[in-house]
Amino acid sequence: MSRTKWLVFSLPLLAFLVMGYFFLRALDSDPSLLPSTRVDQKVPPFSLPELADPQQMLSEQNLKGPLLLNVWATWCPSCKVEHPVLNELAKNGIRIVGLNYKDVREAAIQYLEFNGNPYQQNIYDEAGDLGLDLGVYGAPETFLIDAQGVIRYRHVGVVTPDNWRELLWPKWQEMGGKGP
Repeated sequence: MSRTKWLVFSLPLLAFLVMGYFFLRALDSDPSLLPSTRVDQKVPPFSLPELADPQQMLSEQNLKGPLLLNVWATWCPSCKVEHPVLNELAKNGIRIVGLNYKDVREAAIQYLEFNGNPYQQNIYDEAGDLGLDLGVYGAPETFLIDAQGVIRYRHVGVVTPDNWRELLWPKWQEMGGKGP
């Protein structure tokens, strides 16, 4: 067999081996562990309108905690799953600020009117600029922010009663949060 034919026939095998290597590496990774470069840093500067009142502008100064910054949208099915949990947390004194992410204002307002509003304030991030600055991959995501406006933890995915109790609540208490 000539050298050219050998090379042509070995390329698919080589490509298969490379793809197999990356596939095996992906099996060992946990997709819920998405790195965040913003943990232990202040919330980035921003100026965006409040969801219900477009004349009221909110900024990083409004994000002094302890608080949960919850990234949500009406197009997000997982956000609908976690919404009752957030309502319950808010009833129990946990301060939650919403970041309505790449959504339609009217749909978001109607959703909160119908399903309850756990948010003390709700940032309307129509273009997703703040979400991008925070490193948001998608909704829902929840950030724990301390009294100095520093992001202390990032939770990717639905907040459930179990992960609130076992994971988020201890971190909430560490940063001085009070509640039930």
